[in-house]
Amino acid sequence: MKTKLITLGVILLCIISSSSLWAQDANLSNFLKKLDETTSKQAQEKVYLHLDKPYYAVGDDIWFKAYTINAKTGIPSTISGLLYVELVNEKDSVTKQLKLPMKSGITWGDFKLTDSLSEGNYRIRAYTQWMRNAGPEFFFDKTIKIGNSWANKVFTKSSNVLSTENNQQKITTTIQFTDKQNLPYANCQVNYEVKLGQKTIERGKGVTSGQGEITIVATNKQPDVLKSGFIVATITLPNKQVISKDIPLKTTSKDIDVQFFPEGGKLVENLPNKIGIKAINSNGLGELTKGVIISNDGTEISQFETNKLGMGSFFLNPVAGQAYKANLIFTDGTKKTVNLPTAEKSGLVLSVSNIDSTKMSIKVYISEDLINKEEYNLIAQHNGIAYFSTKIASTKQVVSLTVPKDSLPSGIIQISLLSSNYTPLNERIVFVNNLKDKIEIAPENLKPNYDKRAKVDLSLAATNNNQPVQGSFSVAVTNTSAVKPDPENETNILTKLLLTSDLAGYVEKPNHYFLNNDRNTRYDLDNLLLTQGWRKINWKQVADGTVLPAKFPAEKRLQISGTVTKGGKPVVKGKVSLVSFSGGFFMTDTLTDEKGRFNFDKIEFLDSTKFVVQARTEKDKKFVDIVMDVVPGQVTTKNPNTGDIEVNVNQSLAAYLQESGKYFDDQTKRGLLNRTILLDEVTIVEKRKPTYNSSNLGGVGNADAVITAKELETAISLSQYLQGRIAGVQIRNGQAFARGNQSPMAIIIDGMNLGGEDFNLDDVVVQDIETVEILKSIATTAIYGMQGGAGVIIINTKRGDGLRSVNTYTPGLINYTPKGYAVVREFYSPKYDVKPDSRPDFRTTVFWEPQMVSDANGKAKISYFNTDVPGVYRIVIEGIDVNGSLARKVLTYEVK
Repeated sequence: MKTKLITLGVILLCIISSSSLWAQDANLSNFLKKLDETTSKQAQEKVYLHLDKPYYAVGDDIWFKAYTINAKTGIPSTISGLLYVELVNEKDSVTKQLKLPMKSGITWGDFKLTDSLSEGNYRIRAYTQWMRNAGPEFFFDKTIKIGNSWANKVFTKSSNVLSTENNQQKITTTIQFTDKQNLPYANCQVNYEVKLGQKTIERGKGVTSGQGEITIVATNKQPDVLKSGFIVATITLPNKQVISKDIPLKTTSKDIDVQFFPEGGKLVENLPNKIGIKAINSNGLGELTKGVIISNDGTEISQFETNKLGMGSFFLNPVAGQAYKANLIFTDGTKKTVNLPTAEKSGLVLSVSNIDSTKMSIKVYISEDLINKEEYNLIAQHNGIAYFSTKIASTKQVVSLTVPKDSLPSGIIQISLLSSNYTPLNERIVFVNNLKDKIEIAPENLKPNYDKRAKVDLSLAATNNNQPVQGSFSVAVTNTSAVKPDPENETNILTKLLLTSDLAGYVEKPNHYFLNNDRNTRYDLDNLLLTQGWRKINWKQVADGTVLPAKFPAEKRLQISGTVTKGGKPVVKGKVSLVSFSGGFFMTDTLTDEKGRFNFDKIEFLDSTKFVVQARTEKDKKFVDIVMDVVPGQVTTKNPNTGDIEVNVNQSLAAYLQESGKYFDDQTKRGLLNRTILLDEVTIVEKRKPTYNSSNLGGVGNADAVITAKELETAISLSQYLQGRIAGVQIRNGQAFARGNQSPMAIIIDGMNLGGEDFNLDDVVVQDIETVEILKSIATTAIYGMQGGAGVIIINTKRGDGLRSVNTYTPGLINYTPKGYAVVREFYSPKYDVKPDSRPDFRTTVFWEPQMVSDANGKAKISYFNTDVPGVYRIVIEGIDVNGSLARKVLTYEVK
C-alpha cells in the first residue's frame, strides 16, 4: 500500500492565552482551559540538591543547597516554606532528618557524618509535604557512597558467583576481612546471616582462612521473588572485639530484561512504526545488545543494536497476519528471543523526529479504514501549559507538522493525540534543550595556575541572552586528585529539574545527555524518552474537570496545632498557652475555635526546642484533654537508584579515603574532631536502689545496666553512647543487638513497645532521656516473654523534675518537643593572609558557598584559599534566577 506525504508547512507554537485557535474551535478552547485550571490546582514542586561532592567519608560534612521550583511555571516555588531532607541508610531507614526553611524556593544545610555510621550506600532524599500528594517518584532521591577509614577497624571485600544446582539458584559469596593496613584477619570466627528481601535464607558460622577469607554458600529457592539483599557478617577479632558488617547482595540474577516500546504506545498494521528497545541487566544498568527482527515465516526484516546504555530503536511496518520476534545476542555470547507487541488492525501512529537541533517533525499516520471518520486533537504541553494545539483532519493518511524549538521551554514536552471527545489515543514525550532559557556564567579573572594556599579572587558574570542576570548560585570547589569527577554520572541542576524529575525509574548516567548537544547525543536522549516516558497528565480528569483533594497541605511555616476536648466534646473559646524556656523565655496564647482546634502558626524555633502546652476552658477549668496534631511520617521506599549501588564501598573510595584520612588525623590532633571511644567490657558489681520513674515491668532498676541523664549529658546520640559501653551489646545502624541474637533488641519508651526492627535509637533526643535500662539476661527479660527474647532497652523520658518525679499526668498541661528548624552551620574556610597557619591543610572540599548572589549587573565575587594538596581544582557553579532560568558552569585550574 502506498501512502502520500502531505506537508502542512511550518506551524508556529502559541501560548494558550494568546492563541488564535480559540475562535476556531470553542470545544478545544474550553478543554485547554480545563487543562490549565486542573494543573494549576494540582501544581507540584520539583526539588534539587546541589551537593558539594558526590561521595564522602565518615567524619565528613555533607554540604548542600536546595532549589525548589514550581513544576508548572518553572520559577522558584512559593508553594511550600518547609523542606525535609533525609539521610537514608542501606536498610531503607532514615538515620537523620533535617527540616529547613525555604525563602523563594531556596535553602541550604548540612549533615555531619559521625563515626557511628558504617560505610555503605546511603541516599539523600528531599521533599516537601505538598510533594507527598504526587508520591515519592517526584522526590529528590540520590544515592551517595560513604566510606569509613578513619574510625573503621575491619574492611571487607566481597565477590559473588551465581550458579544453578538441582534447578535451584546457588549464591557463593567470598568475603575477605582485613585491617586498615590491608593485613588479613586470619583464623577469626565469623557468624553470618544471608537475607534476601526481608527473608533469611541462610545462617551459619565459620573461621577465616590465612588470607582472611570466608566463603558463604546460600540457596535461593525463590529467585523470581527474592532478587537482592545483604549478608550480615559478624567477626570476632583477636582482641575479642565483635564487629558486624552489612555486605550488599546487589543482585542474585544474571538475567537481562529486554522490552520493546512502540512509539506513541501501539503498533498498527500497514503503518510505519518506530520501536524503542531497552535491555537492562539485573543490576539496573544498560546492556549492549545486538539483534534481528524475524517474522513468523522466518524472514529477516531488520537489524538493530543498542548503545552502551542499553537503548536503541528501529522501524517496522507490520504486515497484516504476521507476528514478529527479536533474536538477541548479548556481549557474553548468551542469546534470547523476545516476541514483539502484537500490531493492531486499525488505529493511528504518532511519530516524532527530534534529532534536528532547531525543529521537530511530527507525523500522524491514520489507518485506511479511519479515513474521513473523525477529527483528532493534537496537543503539545509542558507541565500543564499547552504550547501548541491544533485539529488533525482524517482526510488523508499522513499529516505532517514542523515545529520550531526556540518557542518551547527546556525540558520534557508531552505530545498527545486525542480523539474528537478528548480520549487519549497516542502519546509521545520529547526533550527540548533551549539555550535561550539558560544562564551563562563567565569567569573574569580566573588564572590557569595558582600556588598552594594561594588566594583565589574569582569574579563571575551571569547573563542570559547577553543581558545581566540577578540570581542565586551555589559554588563548590574540590581537588580532582582526591574527588575524582564522573561527568556522565553526575546529577546536576539541569539533569534533575529538566529531565529525570519527569521520568519514572532509574536513569543511568543522566549527564551523558547534557555534556554535548550533537546529533548522537540527541539520538540517545530520544531513545531514552521512547523507552522510559510516562504520562503525568490524567486526561480523563481534565475532561471531567475533577481535581483530587490534597491529603498533605502545603506547609508555609512551622506551626504547633492540636485539639482541646472535655469529656470527648470540643472545648470552644478555650485559652491555650504555649510556653518555652529553651534559650530564654517565650510565651504566647490563642483561643480554640468551634471545633476545639488551636494553631500557633507564626512561630519559628530550632530543633529539640521544648514547649509546654497549657489549655483551659472558657471558664478557666483545667480538666481538659489536649491532643497534638501529628503529620504521619513519609514511608521510606526501596532504593530506586539500583545502578548506583556499590558492593565494596571502601575499596571504590580507597583513594579518597586515604586523602580524607590525612585531614581527619590532623583535625583530631588539633582537638577539632573526636572519635567514639570504645571501652572494654564493664562488669557491674554493685547497684544502688534507684528512685526514678520507670516503665520496667520487672521493677525499677531490675536491669543489667542503667544509664542516667547525668551520664548522657555529653552524648551526641544514644547509639553513639551505647556503642562499646554495655557488655554483650553491639550497635549496628542505629539498632542494638544482644550477643548471639540476629534480631535487634526491643525498644520500650515510657511503657510503649515500639519493637526493634523499624526503630532507630537516634530517633530519640538524648536530652529528653531520664534513664535507659538494658535488659539482656534471662533474669531480667523473662517477664517480657517472647517480646524480650532478643533483649529489651527501656527508655524513660524526663517528666519535669528529674529522678524524684513520679507525676505522669497533669490536667490541661503537656510537654511537647516538635521538630524545628535544623541549625545551619557555616563552612570553614581559612584566611591565610589574616591568620597564617603552619599546620598542613588536607581539606577535600576546598570551598563551599551556598548563597552567592549576583548584583544588578550580573556580577558576583568569591574569595578563598587553596589547600596544600596540588592537582586540578574543579569549580562547579549552579543556580537559578527569579524567572526560573537555570545555570551550570564547570571551571578548572591547576595548583602546583
